[in-house]
Amino acid sequence: MSQTTAAAIPQETQASEADATAKMPRQIPYIIANEGCERFSFYGMRNILTPFLITSLLLSMPESMRAGMAKEIFHTFVIGVYFFPLLGGWIADRLFGKYNTVFWLSLVYCAGHACLALFDDNRNGFFFGLFLIALGSGGIKPLVASFVGDQFDQTNKKLAQKVFDGFYWIINFGSFFASLLMPIFLKQYGPSVAFGIPGLLMLIATIVFWSGRNKYVHVAPVAKNPDSFLHVVGTALKTETPGQGRPGYWLAVTGGLLAVVSLLLIPDIGIVAALCLALVLVLGFGGAGAWLQLERARAAHPDVAVDGVRAVLRLLVVFALVTPFWSLFDQKASTWVLQANEMTKPEWFQPAQMQALNPLLVMLLIPFNNMILYPLLKRIGIELTALRRMGLGIAFAGLAWIVVGFMQLAIDGGNAIEITWQVLPYALLTFGEVLVSATGLEFAYSQAPLAMKGAIMSFWNLSVTIGNLWVLLANSSVKSPAVTEQIKTTGISVTAFQMFFFAGFALLAALLFALYAKRYQPANHYRQA
Repeated sequence: MSQTTAAAIPQETQASEADATAKMPRQIPYIIANEGCERFSFYGMRNILTPFLITSLLLSMPESMRAGMAKEIFHTFVIGVYFFPLLGGWIADRLFGKYNTVFWLSLVYCAGHACLALFDDNRNGFFFGLFLIALGSGGIKPLVASFVGDQFDQTNKKLAQKVFDGFYWIINFGSFFASLLMPIFLKQYGPSVAFGIPGLLMLIATIVFWSGRNKYVHVAPVAKNPDSFLHVVGTALKTETPGQGRPGYWLAVTGGLLAVVSLLLIPDIGIVAALCLALVLVLGFGGAGAWLQLERARAAHPDVAVDGVRAVLRLLVVFALVTPFWSLFDQKASTWVLQANEMTKPEWFQPAQMQALNPLLVMLLIPFNNMILYPLLKRIGIELTALRRMGLGIAFAGLAWIVVGFMQLAIDGGNAIEITWQVLPYALLTFGEVLVSATGLEFAYSQAPLAMKGAIMSFWNLSVTIGNLWVLLANSSVKSPAVTEQIKTTGISVTAFQMFFFAGFALLAALLFALYAKRYQPANHYRQA
């Protein structure tokens, strides 16, 4: 087709024709199969971690302290899993590329599983295995999702959302069977087998990923860039303008000082929580400071670099407002399991098996939403944009925790509650998860500048770390006698109080998210064909 003829055709028509002829990349099945096996391995060990800690590894502790310590270890592990994406994203973007980084960190991941199976009666060996899994799983977490996005371009980007939904569906397919089977294997065959099977699945995942190495689109890492995100931010903060103050610089300095002060809290909240809190303070105050003075960077950097930094800073606000959702969601594997222990259930049923309900509902809800709910809402004039879905998802998580809060009140009052009652909060939380997480994967990728795909996906995963940080801080606060006494004046237990606190936390975040989303202008950063 000549340029003249192409120009005469409306852009919308050209886009429609491109959509009609778009083909699914042939390498996608390798990545999807890899993700299904990897997610089985991860959730297989994660979903039995709390019960294993309480019934085996922490037996030397007083019984009254085991549940609290198991919860703290679990959320510390999750913090690590979602912190290491920062390292993995940087290595991939700057040094080795996504494929090489995913492959080598997958081998580290396999070694971590081996440690769990071999050292199930040795704390140091077991915790070292958790560290290796956090490093391997966390390091590849942002890269596999962005690697999926790399396989698409402007000609077939419309298929990307379907693949991201399929990607999320296969994650939950693996999670479902892991959640259903691993508690049984733990009880009947012991921790060596229960932790060894996920390790075998991770090895299979690595082999499958390696098998597609000659079919992938490989986006080369970006060389050291003088106009990178950090360089532009540094210039904006350091540049002095005659006759003007430096409010952004001093705001960033304040964040740095508060971060140092937060390290003094290590004896109270632990080193992991203290370090994460320090990181949050640096990012929050530094980002706000850079925003205030960003225009000063235009003298030293091209407009496209400065505008890219502004876009990323706007996106980080979205991520920050999602963190309360993760503080609620990840407690289904700790707080909700502990609540299930107190509920009536069949003798053969293990409380951790309730978590299988979450991925099962995800596999049902994703096709239901895409084929029925979203088209129906569109026909009646309601367009659920990505940001609207995410805001609603946070609100549904809050509703789920109101339900478990009232259930806890009944348990505290001596009432026998059937475990089947947990189906309702699981349904509400999972609907929120589909709206937030499945949507957020594609949204985060589409908003990331081309040179920062891995890094920006790392920030998306960092929101999970911060969400679990809120859990650790809340748990640390209720250890204070003064706080405990204050809660007693409400007439409810500490556990129920925390449940309602997290529900309110999420509902407030949903409101702030909705207000911010109204002013957010989405971008399109898929690569050209």
